[in-house]
Amino acid sequence: MTGLREHLHGLWLPLVTPFQGGRLDETSLRRLTRHYCAQGIDGFILGATSGEGMTLRDAELERLVAIVRDEMAAGRRSLPLCLGLSGADTSRLKERLDETADWPIEGYLIASPYYVRPSQRGLLAHFEALADHAAWPIALYNIPYRCAVNITNQTMLRLAEHPNIVGLKDCGASREQSIALLRDRPKNFRVLTGEDGNYLEALTDGADGGIVLSAHVETATFAAILGEMKRGNHDAAQARWHEVAELTRLLFAEPSPAPAKYWLWRSGLIDSPEVRLPMVEVSSELAATIDREIERRMQVAA
Repeated sequence: MTGLREHLHGLWLPLVTPFQGGRLDETSLRRLTRHYCAQGIDGFILGATSGEGMTLRDAELERLVAIVRDEMAAGRRSLPLCLGLSGADTSRLKERLDETADWPIEGYLIASPYYVRPSQRGLLAHFEALADHAAWPIALYNIPYRCAVNITNQTMLRLAEHPNIVGLKDCGASREQSIALLRDRPKNFRVLTGEDGNYLEALTDGADGGIVLSAHVETATFAAILGEMKRGNHDAAQARWHEVAELTRLLFAEPSPAPAKYWLWRSGLIDSPEVRLPMVEVSSELAATIDREIERRMQVAA
C-alpha cells in the first residue's frame, strides 16, 4: 500500500499498546488488531501518545509494527499504518527516520519538539529537515498543550507546500485557528482532528476525519457519525454523537490511555490494563464509574 496522502482521511485509530508483566503483550496486540480490522476504521496510528510510544524501546516499536502488519495480512485486510515519532532533537529524529525507513508503514505522525519551545522559524526548519530526509510521508501533529508550542497557520501553510508533508493531526485547541486552516489549506493537505470531544464539531467545520482514541470503544458509532456527515445528514450525525459525547469525557477523565486500557481489559480485548510509568492505572473511583458505564451500555445493547 502506498500514498499516505490519499489514505489520510476518515476514522483512524491511535492504537493502544498492551503490556503485561512489563513486556509487550503480543497476544493481546494480535487480538486488538483482528478486532479493529473488522470494524469501520480507515487506518492505524502506532506508537504515538495513545500507544505510549515515549516508553517503547526501539525493538518493541519495530515488533509492534511487524505484529500489526502480520495480523492484517492474515486477515486479508490491509490498512495504512502511521508510526508516531517525537523528540526535541532534529538530528536524532533524522536518525530514527533512517532506522525505520524499511519498516512496513505508510508514513509518520510527528509531533512538535517538546520542552525547548522553538520559534516558528525553528519549527519550519525542523519539519522541513525531517520531510527532506524521510523515506515516507509525514503528517504533522500540532498539540501545543503537550509540546508548549503552537504551529501557527502561517507556518502550517508553508509546511503544507512541502511534497512530503501530507496532513495534520489537529489538537491545536483553537476552533478559530482550525477553521482558518481548513479554509486556507492547499486542496490536497489533509486535516484530521485529534480531539475526541470535538469530533463532530471538526467534521462540521470541514475536517477530513479524526484520529480518535474513544473509537476503541464505540468504533461503529464513530464510523457512523462520519458516514452521516459525508451524506449530508447532520441531524442523524448529531443523534449518533449524543451516544458517545459523554464517553469522550469519561475516557479522558484521567491521563490517557489508562481509562481506555481499563475499559478494553474489562471488555476482554486485552489481558491487562497495565500502563508504563510515569503513567499509572486508573483510580478505584474511575474504575467503578467505567464499570457502571460498561454495564449500562450492555443493557442498552441487549
